[in-house]
Order: sequence, then C-alpha cells, then structure tokens
Amino acid sequence: MTGFKAAVRILSLALVVVLTPLIWTSCKTKSAVVSDSSTPTHKAARDREVLANNQLAFMRRVNDNQVYAKNIVGSISLNLQGAGKDVTVPGQLRMRKDEVIRLQAFVPLLGTEVGRIEFTPDYVLVIDRIHKEYIKADYNQMDFLRKNGLNFYSLQALFWNQLLLPDRPRITESDLNQFSVTFSGGSSNPVTYSTGNFNYAWLADADNGRLRQTDITHQDATRGTSRLTWKYGDFKGVGVKMFPASQVFSMSSAAVKGGQTLQVSIKMNEVKTDDKWEAQTTVSPKYKRVKAQDVFNKILNM
Repeated sequence: MTGFKAAVRILSLALVVVLTPLIWTSCKTKSAVVSDSSTPTHKAARDREVLANNQLAFMRRVNDNQVYAKNIVGSISLNLQGAGKDVTVPGQLRMRKDEVIRLQAFVPLLGTEVGRIEFTPDYVLVIDRIHKEYIKADYNQMDFLRKNGLNFYSLQALFWNQLLLPDRPRITESDLNQFSVTFSGGSSNPVTYSTGNFNYAWLADADNGRLRQTDITHQDATRGTSRLTWKYGDFKGVGVKMFPASQVFSMSSAAVKGGQTLQVSIKMNEVKTDDKWEAQTTVSPKYKRVKAQDVFNKILNM
C-alpha cells in the first residue's frame, strides 16, 4: 500500500511538472490575446485623456491672462472706416468693469467732444454733440448687436481681451472644457466654440495664451452672414498682466448701412487704471432722440 501511495505521489508530481509549462503558456497566450485586442482601445482612450488635459491646461492659461484692474482708461487715436469714409480723430477710452465701456471722439487740436458711445449692462448710448442728437436703446433694439448675440458682457469681454460665452457675464473654471483647442504647432493655437447658428473662434498665442484675435460669425438663412472680427496688439503692462493698447474691429452685416463693412481702430497712447471719473452720462434735455436702427449711420456721420 505504501508503495502504491508513493507511486501516486510520483505520478502527481510528474503531471504537475508536465502541465505547469502548458498552463503557463496558455495563460500567457490568453493574456497576449486580450492585451492585443484591448491595446488600441486603451491607447485611444489615453490619447483622448491627454489631449483633454492639455486643452484644459491651455485654456486655463488663456483665461488667466485677464487683467485684475477695475478701470482701464487712456487717450486714444480713433479711426473709423466705412461708407466711403476714413476719419481719424483723437479720443478717450474709459472702461469700468461690469459698469461701462465709453468711447469719446474729440475735435483735433481743440479737444472739444464731438460724440461718444457708451455701453452699459442695460443700454447703449450714442451721443452726437454736433447735431445735438442721441440714441439710447437696449441691446435688443440694436440690429447688429442682436443679430450677433452681443450684449454688454460679451462686448466687455471683447474690449478687455477675454474669452466669452453667450449669455454669460464671465468665464469660470467649469466653462473652460466647452472650448476646443487645436495645437497647430504654429505661433497661435486656434480655439473654437459653436452653438446654434453662432461660431466663435479665437487665435491664442501658443506660448503665453494671450488672445490675438476673436471672430464671431452668425449664419442666417434669410439675411445671410454677419461677421465680427476683433484684433489685438501692442500689449502693455497693467500690474502683472498685459493689456492690448491696439484694438481693431470690423463688422459686416445687413445691419450696417448697405451691408458694408465698418472698421474701428483704437490706438491707446497709454494704458492707465484711474478711477476718478463718473461712470454714467446724463444727456442734455436739449438733445433730440433718434431711432436706434440709425446707429451705424449716426456714428459715420458724426
């Protein structure tokens, strides 16, 4: 009996010795098959995750470029082109965050104000000092602004060289994943966002994330395409951040006289943060109120 048990143990040991390599080989083969079938999927998932993380990191850099100042003011050279006109006058830019954006135009040498455009959260005000007329209307009454989905906060983002989303007063951390970034390998990375008939596109410096250009396009089956292009340059230090002393924006739409393009160039002589000025303009009762639809013609005829 003892001999029988010994024989069984020897046989069992032999089976283990023989079968273990076979089992190990089988496991390795199965593992390899599973690994081979899952590697492309896992790699694609990892690539998407890496891209998403890189995009978010870049968008954080872009969004972090906004200046901390509450006020931006400075004397400017203001150029308007459109409807066959090309006019350059001295002026003033005054902006107070979340309150007002004001552009003033002066008579050369004399310094007398000939007109001003003022954007507030509630209304747009255009004053023509020469003809003693003014336009005061909410954003829904301004054809070009309405058709391009622009309100005070989107205009503020444009003037302050910041990102924007429609109907948002400001961009938060949780909004950044809504933007798509293309790492083109060039000096600028295209950033895009689309909703409905609106397409938003930015060119951001590939190194520092600074916005160089913003484009807003609206497609309308009946009225065609409206387009707003905003370019930035000549960045100057404001605290630890940089602000564009040069801004050139052009707009083309049926809302502009004859569908022509209106271009406005702002060249700031200096960028200051003074706060000793009134944010609200009071219109003289001697001025005549005119229709909001005439706003672009009014600007060009000042």
